[in-house]
Amino acid sequence: MISLGGVIGTGLFLNTATGLMNGGPLGLLLAYIFCSTIAFSVMLCLGEMLTLLPVQGGHVTLAERFVGRSWSFGVGWLYWLNWALVFPAELVACGVIIGYWDKETNSATYIMVAFLVCIFLNSFTAGFYGEAEFWFASIKVLTIIGVIILSIIVDAGGGPQGDAVGFRYWRNPGPFNQFLGIEGSLGRFLGFWTCLVQASGAFIGFEIVAIAAGEAKNPRRNIPRSVRRVYVRICLFYILGTFAVGLLVSQDDQALNLGDSTAASSPFVIAFQRAGIKVLPHIINAALLSAAWSAGNADVYTSSRALYGLALAGNAPKVFLKTTKHGLPWVALIPSAAFGLLGLMSLGKTAGTVFNYFVNLTSTAGLMCWFAIGVIYVRFQAGMKAQGLNREDLPYKHFLAPYAGWYTIFFTLLICFFSGFKNFIPEDNWDTATFVTNYIPLPLLPIFVLGHRLFTGTPFVSAAEVDLTSDVAEFDKMEKETIEEEEREEAARYEKEEHARIMRETDGSGLGKYVVARVLKGLKKWWSWIM
Repeated sequence: MISLGGVIGTGLFLNTATGLMNGGPLGLLLAYIFCSTIAFSVMLCLGEMLTLLPVQGGHVTLAERFVGRSWSFGVGWLYWLNWALVFPAELVACGVIIGYWDKETNSATYIMVAFLVCIFLNSFTAGFYGEAEFWFASIKVLTIIGVIILSIIVDAGGGPQGDAVGFRYWRNPGPFNQFLGIEGSLGRFLGFWTCLVQASGAFIGFEIVAIAAGEAKNPRRNIPRSVRRVYVRICLFYILGTFAVGLLVSQDDQALNLGDSTAASSPFVIAFQRAGIKVLPHIINAALLSAAWSAGNADVYTSSRALYGLALAGNAPKVFLKTTKHGLPWVALIPSAAFGLLGLMSLGKTAGTVFNYFVNLTSTAGLMCWFAIGVIYVRFQAGMKAQGLNREDLPYKHFLAPYAGWYTIFFTLLICFFSGFKNFIPEDNWDTATFVTNYIPLPLLPIFVLGHRLFTGTPFVSAAEVDLTSDVAEFDKMEKETIEEEEREEAARYEKEEHARIMRETDGSGLGKYVVARVLKGLKKWWSWIM
């Protein structure tokens, strides 16, 4: 639920507006499909490593074992910074979404309200946060399923106006946008590439599954299952969602312009408003607001725990280890939440413009985190080869090793390096703010890693020294005990159900309770499959 809630947010619901304007419907769709292949590679890498070693801290901890402490230091701080920067992006998105109803009030007012609510929800126990996030994430999933179904209905002519849109906007103005008016295949490619840079930010967060690995029940079985489920669901939501947006809204619709405070809105809201559905856009906009709020809530939780983990590993000041009696890391929460105040940049510019700045920042920072995971996985494979270990003995393995790691490394670096290409196109396209937000996160990882290496003198780990054996026996024992416990529980459940069946057959008692229990069990199974 944290994975779903943390990833599904403004990337799909709001940022697709800019993507559709820049790349057209097909350019937007292809960008999301391509980004899903990089995310797939990242998830395969994490799944293979963490199923063998489901350690606390996930890939940040494995970085120290497979690459070196300096790499772990750099990855940990970059990961914290990434989530700290996503938080103000979600808050600014709240201001953009509320602008649909109130265009007069400065969005900074609503940003502060959202900021205070997120701080409030993170000021109690993890159970309180988890309960709130469960309902937030449920609203998100139901909303995106609903808008996809409604988009198909409206596109087929099922709206109040009876207008069957079909592929009208794919024909005119066309499937691709000629970016910056550049004609031919180059203009279409640049439009796609711009979408790719923006879409990558929407996928950042898949790796949250890795952070939860150390707390998962029977991680050897459940981590591969979670990796597959989270990936399939999010990619289906994103690819179907972007396809629906491209069908219903034209790329030259000025309401998509997030830099225009009088027009900015979610493409889904625009689509249903254009279809003549009066009440539904307000309902969907409210659901999108809760989605942005939820994502911001998850950002504060994740970044504060990441900072606490850094302190626990000795890579951050020990003061961040202070917690309340209920275990809340309140000191780590303060700087993590304070980044949300960056959302007040909306005082000087429109919320949509500031939102795009944060999308640039978080896209590059998130891709560099994925790059770091690719490096960790390549070192993991090198260690296995140098130590003569057989891949067939791994509890979970995939067929793309080690290519998934190299694929991740190559394309994350490529996208980051050319993310700000627009600034280098002649004819007055230079924008200092866009250049800075595109490129400032790029050198942070090498600065963190090399700075720590020079300051501490800690060497990098050679392939022969990669630690692939510590704790493996302990995790094997844990898996065996968990399986035995589940078998006992299953046997007790079967015995109880068998007893109830015998009672029903003899005197008919308990039949009503049995029927209700079976219905509830079926509904629970259906819901768990969706989530």
